[in-house]
Amino acid sequence: MTTPDPNQIKDFHTKGFAVIPGMLRDLGQIAELRELLQKCIDEDVARYGPGHVDCGMVHNLMVRGLPFARLLEHELMHAYLAEILSDTCIVYAYTSSSMPPCGVNYAHRIHVDCPRLIPGYITNVGVIIALDDFTAENGATYFLPGSFTLWESPSTALFLERAERVFPKAGDAVIFNARTFHMGGPNRTHLPRHALTLNVCRAYMRQRFDYPRLVPKEIVAALGETGRRFLGYNVRMPTSIEEYYLPEPQRLYKAGQG
Repeated sequence: MTTPDPNQIKDFHTKGFAVIPGMLRDLGQIAELRELLQKCIDEDVARYGPGHVDCGMVHNLMVRGLPFARLLEHELMHAYLAEILSDTCIVYAYTSSSMPPCGVNYAHRIHVDCPRLIPGYITNVGVIIALDDFTAENGATYFLPGSFTLWESPSTALFLERAERVFPKAGDAVIFNARTFHMGGPNRTHLPRHALTLNVCRAYMRQRFDYPRLVPKEIVAALGETGRRFLGYNVRMPTSIEEYYLPEPQRLYKAGQG
């Protein structure tokens, strides 16, 4: 049985973030994901142009290749999410979070990944999966410890004075309270620094996209119960009275979803 490291759980609750070593251990899998991500970025640039507002950010990775979709069932990731958030949690968003070579992007600003603050209650958790080693030169992320309690963004001076950088290796993950203020650093190398990011929310909340309708059936069919639940298949809205009164095994919104 996969269980979270209590020290990392403590870091998450006190600092707002923790590095989980070796979430992905297969070097071939890491290389495959990295190559596929670069292919998706290149396709999006060709489609939308280099001046697009989200240039370099690939949305809805689960529809861009089965290797991305299979990560939705990662056992260790779900062990942490169940401990911190809920065992019924769902994907809010699944994107790339790379830093382009010799530059910065949308992530190079002090920000949070969740707009709401409910003191003492976590609504969203972020998971960054590094596909490259994060370094001081290629844009390693800064986090401001304990800042998930702040109502307003800290000043740049305060942030840079007190922030900590995280340096996950390729295959490591960073799990963080989505209310923690953070910022991607500038990439001063000639190679992209690649990573994947999931934003995970409570089951009763709305997702960025309607994933049960968006994700192709052949990808859903390749996933098990955990993957389908994570996509939101247990909290679908009925579209008619007939669907509302379906027998319990066929109901779209399952009981016990938190």
